[in-house]
Amino acid sequence: MDDIQKMFQMLVNGQSTMRGDLLARIDKLDKKLSDRMDGLDKKMDKGFKGVNDRIDKLGKSLAYLEDDAPTSDEFDNLEVKVAKIEQILAVA
Repeated sequence: MDDIQKMFQMLVNGQSTMRGDLLARIDKLDKKLSDRMDGLDKKMDKGFKGVNDRIDKLGKSLAYLEDDAPTSDEFDNLEVKVAKIEQILAVA
């Protein structure tokens, strides 16, 4: 081989080595990022589960309050009932 071919071969070999190093570093970075993403997914799932549990508890509390609350008809008739009780107590 003459000098030009040797220099060209050295250049190609250097580029191949550099490419291999870059690919190895990219693979390491990809693995780190995928591990972090998996951890983030787990944290998000745990956080959403906690929020969903709290929303469920609030929903149950609201349902219980709604069951205990008077209906609009009962509320409208409340004044009449109070007036009747006042008359009974005033007589006694």
